[in-house]
Amino acid sequence: MSVAKVEKYLNEIGAEEKIIILSDSSATVELAAQALGTQEARIAKTLSFLQKEGAALIVTAGDAKVDNKKHKEKFGEKAKMIPFDEVEGYIGHAPGGVCPFGVNEGVNVYLDKSLSRFETVFPAAGDGHSAIELTLEKLAEYAKCGEWVDVCKGWE
Repeated sequence: MSVAKVEKYLNEIGAEEKIIILSDSSATVELAAQALGTQEARIAKTLSFLQKEGAALIVTAGDAKVDNKKHKEKFGEKAKMIPFDEVEGYIGHAPGGVCPFGVNEGVNVYLDKSLSRFETVFPAAGDGHSAIELTLEKLAEYAKCGEWVDVCKGWE
């Protein structure tokens, strides 16, 4: 169902990119990289957080980890992930297929600096068997990115 939601959203904004439907699971960074034949770092991992303003997504490179100190410096609060069974309600996509577009109204989207080393990346497209390859420019546009942030470590 969520892939259809993403496809509808992309059609509404005039996006020409095609969603890649995979026979193998893409529900984790490792599985997505294997299914797509790419390096794990190029998987655009979309993490779901609860913040003072509500739900937020931070899209990071597949090899990056959120640095709690950097997160607190940027957002003024400790990083608090949305519980697994509540992600779909807050975001509009279930875990394994969370992506930064076609999300519920009011969800803030941020792209992390860890993505900036790639020309294209592969975010999910609504479920654990889908992805889409996008340039960083298109990712920011389609995700209605609020801003680029630097809240990760381990990728440098």
